[in-house]
Amino acid sequence: MTLLTLTDLAARLPRHARLLGVDPGRKQVGLALSDVSRVVASPFQTVKRGKLTAMATHIRQIAQQQEVAGMIVGIPLSLDGSFGPAAQAAKDWAMALSDQTGLPTCLWDERLSSSAVNRMLIKEADLSRKKREGVVDQLAAAYILQAALDSMPSLEF
Repeated sequence: MTLLTLTDLAARLPRHARLLGVDPGRKQVGLALSDVSRVVASPFQTVKRGKLTAMATHIRQIAQQQEVAGMIVGIPLSLDGSFGPAAQAAKDWAMALSDQTGLPTCLWDERLSSSAVNRMLIKEADLSRKKREGVVDQLAAAYILQAALDSMPSLEF
């Protein structure tokens, strides 16, 4: 499956279908879900990163249970916006995940999403490093998904 622009992804989505936000980390993958009107992103879960086949199976199950019709996958562009090795690895992983799940996918710039979430958890929630470990990835996925939802073209539902 090819990667789509946000506009093309939005045009392909069925009415009331959710989007899955994905923050692919080296050790863990954060997941977030949109509501059916695709206005609000909510943290969903954090999954240990392992074999792609297992991740694809897990995401297919979520897609079926939660009526997910597409994915927004965070891509770590360099601070200057350039496409470096980490971004290429994330793009390759997202394409393979899209192929294995059958879900149309859009890449979204995730620069500093985890940093922003960590700052918020430290400053606002005063969470320790250990407590942040369990939620930062899914909150970063929600941060990425919310940014994409806010930029999504308004389409008639």
